[in-house]
Amino acid sequence: MQHEQDRHPALAESQQGPGQDNTEVLCERVRQANADKTPLRIEGGGTKDFYGRRIEGDALSLTEHRGITHYDPVELVVSVRAGTPLAELEAALDAEHQQLSCEPPHFGPTATVGGMIASGLSGPRRPWAGAVRDFVLGTRLITYEGKHLRFGGEVMKNVAGYDLSRLMVGAQGTLGVITEVSLKVLPKPNAIHSLRLELPLDDALQRLAQWGRQPLPITAAAYHDDALHLRLEGGASSVAATREQLGGDDLVSSFWQDLREQRLVFFDKKDSRPLWRLSLPNNTPPLALDGDVLYDWAGAQRWLRSDDEADVLRETVTQAGGHATCFTAGHAEPFTPLSKVVATYHRRLKTQLDPNGIFNPGRLYPEF
Repeated sequence: MQHEQDRHPALAESQQGPGQDNTEVLCERVRQANADKTPLRIEGGGTKDFYGRRIEGDALSLTEHRGITHYDPVELVVSVRAGTPLAELEAALDAEHQQLSCEPPHFGPTATVGGMIASGLSGPRRPWAGAVRDFVLGTRLITYEGKHLRFGGEVMKNVAGYDLSRLMVGAQGTLGVITEVSLKVLPKPNAIHSLRLELPLDDALQRLAQWGRQPLPITAAAYHDDALHLRLEGGASSVAATREQLGGDDLVSSFWQDLREQRLVFFDKKDSRPLWRLSLPNNTPPLALDGDVLYDWAGAQRWLRSDDEADVLRETVTQAGGHATCFTAGHAEPFTPLSKVVATYHRRLKTQLDPNGIFNPGRLYPEF
């Protein structure tokens, strides 16, 4: 039997609470900044300010441009303004037993949807469910000329401008001002259970490689404190059977949220060593780096606390086929330097979409 809101998507939309459309104000600010060649520092909730280089410019806040503009639980589609608190969107989805399957981190109560898109960061479920960009159907964007344009749509088969919408994910606001995004959402699993298996790291990585070739309902896998942590999600019978097959001890489900939000002891800010995020190919063995490591994404994402020199660390990771990002502001250039060819494409893109360099200049790299 359908919910009343399922039968009437407009009703679902009307019950999302107050919103505010500041499009005209934002467009005028951008037009004036472009005319004056004044850099803009695009702001949201501020919870991810550490992620990227420090920038100078006039603040352009999107926190008042908020509200869920459309939500159809039957079609699994939601459209939401960029300044909407991420927690508000998740609460609306939870009421319909739905979720953002990429598990974007908040890093604080003021996190916004725009910050989720701009940073492109995903949580523990990412290798199994997809990244933030995989759920973006369309965006609305203010160009450097102050024009408000729509790219993409609200259904997967509408691909007009689809790649440009995805291009905004992880661009850190350097290509335009995102005002609204349409997202694909998914139902929450019927059953969830988390396990903890005490075993050596090598054994854990070997088992993960084997399990990756089997149809097991694993949606998170991390190695921490000499133990492998797993999350099982899906149908009740599948989760129960896999739990019996793998064994281990029960693990509190809050572990995954604490990992996502970097609330585990490993991430304690009292540790003065820089925090690095290593992205590596699947089944990469442990790297010869000094420091403490927390393995996530079945080993494809690794958090490293280390005093190793940035150049040495990045060279080791690059040789393994990956890249390293510094999550501690001020200790190193946050992102891996671009090759000459890739830098050329970045420069051309920036020149085309932001010729006067007004959008978050230098946020990703000093030359952009």
